[in-house]
Amino acid sequence: MANRRAERIASAVQQEVARLLLTDVKDPRVGVISITGVKMNDDLSVAHISYLPLGGAGDRKQIQEGLKQVGKHLRGPVGRALGTRHSPDLRFEIDRNLEYAMHMSDVLANLPKGAQDEVEPPMPTNDEGGEG
Repeated sequence: MANRRAERIASAVQQEVARLLLTDVKDPRVGVISITGVKMNDDLSVAHISYLPLGGAGDRKQIQEGLKQVGKHLRGPVGRALGTRHSPDLRFEIDRNLEYAMHMSDVLANLPKGAQDEVEPPMPTNDEGGEG
């Protein structure tokens, strides 16, 4: 039950932060970013917000500093929109999944011809529905 609540609140935080970044934030360091996901900690006091700069533009360090500053000001409006007793602390983290996927795609593309066929898929563990 608590897990569903965390997911519901994470979704609401994602929508509200995306809306506020579009409409209310005027910090030039932030620029245009896409909120790719939100994960709440167990007691719902911290929202870990994953983002990507759109078009890959901008200095990542400046964007991160801008978001850190903006996050302090967004905490109140986000909490009011959620209707919860306490507003979660907003922590922004760049989403590295796309970079990792592109890296793996490059690695696979650069394998010698026929090497891809020689690579055996990993055996499933007990957690993945394998035997044992």
